Amino acid sequence: MSKNSIIGIIIFGLIFLTNSRSTAQSNQLSRIQVQGNQFVDESGQTIVFRGLNTSDPDKLAAEGKWNKRYFQEMKNWGATIIRFPIHPTAWKKRGKKDYLQLLDKGINWATELGLYVIIDWHSIGNLRTEKYQAPMYQTTMKQTLKFWKIIAKKYGDHPTVAFYELFNEPTLYGGKLGTCSWAEWKGMMEKVIQKIRKKGGKGVPLVAGFNWAYDLTDAWEHPIDAAGIGYVSHPYPQKRKSPWAEKWTEDWGKMKAKYPLILTEIGFCEPEARGAHIPVISDETYGDAITNYCDEKDISYVVWVFDPRWSPMLFLDWEFTPSRQGQFFKQKLQSY
Repeated sequence: MSKNSIIGIIIFGLIFLTNSRSTAQSNQLSRIQVQGNQFVDESGQTIVFRGLNTSDPDKLAAEGKWNKRYFQEMKNWGATIIRFPIHPTAWKKRGKKDYLQLLDKGINWATELGLYVIIDWHSIGNLRTEKYQAPMYQTTMKQTLKFWKIIAKKYGDHPTVAFYELFNEPTLYGGKLGTCSWAEWKGMMEKVIQKIRKKGGKGVPLVAGFNWAYDLTDAWEHPIDAAGIGYVSHPYPQKRKSPWAEKWTEDWGKMKAKYPLILTEIGFCEPEARGAHIPVISDETYGDAITNYCDEKDISYVVWVFDPRWSPMLFLDWEFTPSRQGQFFKQKLQSY
């Protein structure tokens, strides 16, 4: 090979690397931070998120649907943020290495499309007694801390991974899952946050209240002792009877006066829909009420769920044909 050919190959390689770095830099999202009761980017601009929940990446991968087309469709629907619900049993079954490869792919697709990500430890139950609503939610405090240690260490500097939802839905299930006071729960969440920060996690920790992540009245009285966090509620329609607005303010909405707030699950389905169950049964009157409430108060929200089987589903088939709630939320998200 001639000297000129070698030089040409080197120059081509340098150009390729430069272009690749430029593309990566242009796709990099601004780090999300907490400022007062708002989420802001690095320039201090307030960001109000509107987004969609994926189903568990493990499920989607098993079905051959964890791909860029899926992410592109969420972008097409108008999402600015997506939430990955990671079930503890799926994490354990697939194993750390394989599951992180799924997350790597998803985070890369999200970055390319300009979508922020919430990583959600998707358990439902009482972490103190380690009793849960169903076997798929089974975890321990030890496993929870280890999971967040891994996530913080691997994605702590990645601005696309904007939020860490520490525990999906705390509930005592009417006493069936034992007891846990807010003071005990508060201490546990503070311990998780400390572990995340110690391992370099720069994302915003999100803390849910009791009653399946609906009720934040205890948090209002005794907030988490940690800076730079946000709070979560899941105000599904049957948690309270309509009219909702005043009750929502009393139960969780007043938190927005002091702290950033994101509803990481909202949604509805009609009584005859596949998978209809308490507390999600309603119609577009709920859709209008919850989105108008959030719009008036600059509250972020993420709709459940971008899947044709889990309920309340947003589409009916893998051509992404919208369900009834899908039609509502697709139009709403695209209107912003």
